[in-house]
Order: sequence, then C-alpha cells, then structure tokens
Amino acid sequence: MDNYNPFALVGKRILVTGASAGIGRAIAVACSRMGAVMVVTGRNQVRLDETYHLLEGKGHQSQKADLSSEEDIATLVHDTPTLDGVVHCAGIGFRKPCKMLAFSDVDEVMSVNFKSSVCLQAALLKEKKVNKRSSIVFLASRAAVSPSIGNSLYSASKGALISYANCLALELAPRLVRVNCISPAMVWTDLILQGGLTKEDLEREQLKYPLKRYGTPEDVAHLAVYLLSDASSWMTGSCIDLTGGRIICNL
Repeated sequence: MDNYNPFALVGKRILVTGASAGIGRAIAVACSRMGAVMVVTGRNQVRLDETYHLLEGKGHQSQKADLSSEEDIATLVHDTPTLDGVVHCAGIGFRKPCKMLAFSDVDEVMSVNFKSSVCLQAALLKEKKVNKRSSIVFLASRAAVSPSIGNSLYSASKGALISYANCLALELAPRLVRVNCISPAMVWTDLILQGGLTKEDLEREQLKYPLKRYGTPEDVAHLAVYLLSDASSWMTGSCIDLTGGRIICNL
C-alpha cells in the first residue's frame, strides 16, 4: 500500500491571518502537521510567536501585521512568497443593540471583519502572489444567517464576506483557484466569552446542540485542511456550515 493521502499539504505554502490565537492558530498548526510551509500573521507579536513555535516542520514565516493598515498589508504582501493557499481568519466580535450603533462601531467591525480580508486578497492577486490551482478560505459564521439581539454588525460583516467570496470564486475560476467559506456555529474561543454570557451559561447552552457540545478550533481547522488540499479540487463557491447539528434544530 502506498502513502496516498489526498488531504496532504506537502509542497504547499499557506498564509493564515488571525493566526495569533483561536481558530487561526489551530488552522496554522494543523496545516503544518499536514506538511505545509506556513506564513502566519496577526496583530499580537507575543501570541504570534507562540503560534510560530507550535508549527511543525521547517521554512515557516511569521510577520506581525495590522490588516486595517494599508501600509502593513503592502509590507506583508511584499515579504510573502507565492502561495498555494490563503485562510482569512482575522476578525473581532462585537455586540450592541441596533439603535445604539455609531459610525465608529460600523467602521471598526467592517474594517477588521470585511475590509481587511478584501484588501489583503486584492493585494495578493495584484502582486501575483496566488498560484494557479490555489485555494482561498474565508472564516465566516452562522451568524450571517442566524440573527440574534445585539449581533447585527458582526452578522452583517460575515454576510458581506460570504457574498464577496462567491464573486471572487467566479472571477478566479478560470485560473482554477478555489474560493470557499467555513461558517461555524459556536466555537470555544476567547471570542464567545466576550458576548456577555459566563462560561457556565455557555456550557449549559451547548447541551442544546444535537452533538451536545460547541465546536473547538481544531474542528474548524480540520475542515480548513480539507478545503486547502487537493481533496476539495472540485469545490468552489461553497459556504460550509459546521454546526454540530445546530442547523437542523433551528437553534
């Protein structure tokens, strides 16, 4: 028996944004374990260094960047070799009732959760840093189609990202570049602990899911590995729900 593995990432170089913690870190580590050479970026140098030291293999690159800065994007793109995969994980959570929203709130959330990914991807394409037959993955959220009180800006930012990704998939299809989104329900990260509920509240709420738990960053990372690998070579323009069964219960 040979070592056939359609999910292997050997020989691929992959950029992961938001890699300093949570889902971004888990994706970076999982990809390195599957043989990829990683380029990791984030805003927090200390936590980014922690991610870098968790990576397996050699040849990886780490670069601090604030993707809301046009200058930082230009520097990151300039310093990044050509890529076989990009995973856009940079994002922030935000909760405030609709009637309380201010111009600054809209600017902050849309800048980090939408504008930064769009502008970085545009720069990578303009500078020809994305190889033919590459895979681009955006971290969306079930919040885009599952409204909740106080979550309007976050939901809107993720909905915008999904719409953008669908257009990008059409534009890049002639080069056989695939573009897909991952849309998780609740995942155990620092982000969900900022929503106003205690950890004890969340532990009770997760029991309502058919699989009796929230997701982990590793759950999302394993799906990202699939989308970055040749195993998903006939998938583009898809937004994959990763919900532990939540979607079938209309929770």
